[in-house]
Amino acid sequence: MSKTWKKVAVAVAAASLFTASLTACSSERNDDEGGNDATGGTATEGGLIGIAMPTKSLERWNRDGSHLDELLKDAGFETSLQYADNKVDQQITQIQNMINDGAKVLVVASIDGTALGPVLEDAASKDIKVIAYDRLINDTANVDYYATFDNYKVGQLQGEFIKDQLKLGEGNGPFNFEPFAGSPDDNNAKFFFQGAWDILSQYVDSKELVVKSGKAPASDDDWQSIGILGWGSDDAQAEMENRLNSFYTGGEKVDVVLSPNDSLALGIAQALDSAGYKAGDGGDWPVLTGQDADKANVLNMLDGKQSMTVWKDTRELGDAVAKMVQEIVAGGDVTVNDTETYNNNVKTVPTLLLDPQVVTPDSVESILVESGFYKAGDLGL
Repeated sequence: MSKTWKKVAVAVAAASLFTASLTACSSERNDDEGGNDATGGTATEGGLIGIAMPTKSLERWNRDGSHLDELLKDAGFETSLQYADNKVDQQITQIQNMINDGAKVLVVASIDGTALGPVLEDAASKDIKVIAYDRLINDTANVDYYATFDNYKVGQLQGEFIKDQLKLGEGNGPFNFEPFAGSPDDNNAKFFFQGAWDILSQYVDSKELVVKSGKAPASDDDWQSIGILGWGSDDAQAEMENRLNSFYTGGEKVDVVLSPNDSLALGIAQALDSAGYKAGDGGDWPVLTGQDADKANVLNMLDGKQSMTVWKDTRELGDAVAKMVQEIVAGGDVTVNDTETYNNNVKTVPTLLLDPQVVTPDSVESILVESGFYKAGDLGL
């Protein structure tokens, strides 16, 4: 796997990216409530921008969609914000409707990154530009830009956290370890797992980490064998319950669980709770990772039921994509900082990478509250 993108210095690019405030034409318009219906109205001077999000069932996509929608409206665009209930056919239909309604740009967080080729070919025939939002769209030449966080680094941060917490490589252990991976149809899940596995697999090989379930991929390329389709909390809970009931019946305890995101971590925590694991001082709760800083998971962190989350400030991603949309519509250069890493099997897609960061229970207030991502009262602080 190429290491080029692991070294991308995004901090400088991101700093310059967000210094400029959003600007655009300021025509007056009458929006319907929520601004999600692109039909039947008069387009603003900025034109129509289609925003296709995968689902409303995960907190982060609600945040992403509403933030980007608000930014683009404030910048003078008409928007069509659609959620597809994690149904691929529904997302394709929504995108086709946006194309038919004359969208200038499509921003797409895909459900299945390999299923959009035909509808995006129609978009290209109408000179509609496409930004892949957080998830790379594969197997098509008709994706123009990709905006995301450094997803390999997300996994690296999770792997490094586990290494540091258990002091791996210092003669400690063995520790019972259960790894999970994300949805097999989500291109990002590959990078999350690879980032973590490139750090942790050596300790599995040396038996410092023991996977009693046997669900340790032979390599990071085999990550899909332990993937949880659709990132479902319930499915992750069922999988964890199955591992506990099958491999931890003789008094053995799980010491650490690699969860690539908060949705899975929520289900895993529920399974651990049901199995009698106790959080807090003197408890036997395992090290448990996550990603996204969802509210329920932050509360779990504060209760000792999750050890960390990797926070991707999706407000910054929305800011960046809104700026990219304006650059596309204005016909100028579009801000990217990686033109080598993200090949979608047809082309290397120009990409803008942003940096994630670790949040632990001790840093919830200083990072999530002081940044305004949450209010202290929302978290009981």
